[in-house]
Amino acid sequence: MDARSAALVRANFRSVIESPNGPERLVSAFYGHLFAENPRLRELFPPAMEMQAKRIATAIQYVLDHLEDWDRAQKFLEQLARDHRKYGVEAAHYDIAGRALLAAFRVYNGAAWNRSLEEGWRDITILISASMAIGANSDKSQPVWEATVVGHRRVLEDLAIVRLQSDGPVPYQAGQYVPVTIPQRPKMWRYFSPAIPSNPYGEIEFHVRKIRGGWVSPAIVNETRVGDRWRIAGPLGGLHVDRDSGRDVLMIGAGTGIAPLRAQLIEMGQRGINPRVHFFIGGRYPCDLYDVENMWQLSQSNPWLTIVPVCEQKTNPWWYPHPPQDAPYGMHRRLIGNLGAVVASFGAWEDRQIQIAGSARMIADTRRALIAVGTPEQNISCDPV
Repeated sequence: MDARSAALVRANFRSVIESPNGPERLVSAFYGHLFAENPRLRELFPPAMEMQAKRIATAIQYVLDHLEDWDRAQKFLEQLARDHRKYGVEAAHYDIAGRALLAAFRVYNGAAWNRSLEEGWRDITILISASMAIGANSDKSQPVWEATVVGHRRVLEDLAIVRLQSDGPVPYQAGQYVPVTIPQRPKMWRYFSPAIPSNPYGEIEFHVRKIRGGWVSPAIVNETRVGDRWRIAGPLGGLHVDRDSGRDVLMIGAGTGIAPLRAQLIEMGQRGINPRVHFFIGGRYPCDLYDVENMWQLSQSNPWLTIVPVCEQKTNPWWYPHPPQDAPYGMHRRLIGNLGAVVASFGAWEDRQIQIAGSARMIADTRRALIAVGTPEQNISCDPV
């Protein structure tokens, strides 16, 4: 695609994003054309699809942002297609989806549609559909694993640790995340990072916090019972420690965002030699550092690991139901302040490979704080949330 066409479709999509309910209207037209051409495809999706507009708009924006670096865009689209295998979407469906997406832009633009937009968006939709078809065809592993809940522990009022036994080992790497659907909310897939490394026994652990107004996380925290059958799809994401880089590691995690970092550290603890790791664990209140004692214990047998707890507040909120207890080992050494600001106060960490995991806001704030003190942006890794 030439520079003029790329600029044209980017400007056109920007008008969609900036228009009130623009993404929702575009995606509604997309699904209207998709299901009109093949009504059976509707059965693959959950009844409630309000999240789809944001997800599709985000994916299109990523592609448009990386037109000049197409290898990166194609890798993203291929992974997206592999993820869609959990719905039952096959490679042949992407040709239909490409036509539906082009038709959606045509309908959305109405009288403003012209030959240049038609040609530009046709090129984009062909690139997207072809890349996703390649991704769908490239993965021959099973798309979904079944697993049984064998443990459910309420750590906080809004946080639970769930342990499962899968019917077969799920081949994820420590640091990756997996799509999950539960019997209380069938077909509503959500993404969680296993908090322990993959093992041949099929044991998996998830740390789940309720999202206010959410559909799935409240059901996991409040309603999950031992014996429930979950479905887990193929792994995604790329957080990992590059052991060949020669660089030490900085990990920054908040809340249940510690899970992918925790899994990597447990796996590293099974090896003899590792790079030095500083792990900053953050939370608003001390009770949010629910797993810090386990991480301290891990550090005692692994001298390459340093744990630094950080809280925004010195004490727990008055509504925290548990009686006062002695602080977990090492909690008396916790630092007080915003997690990103505290980490940045130690310098640029420019010699480290850096991983950040947590909420979207926490990741953005921490990235901004590090870059402001001179951290090379290319040293920072984080997965989308």
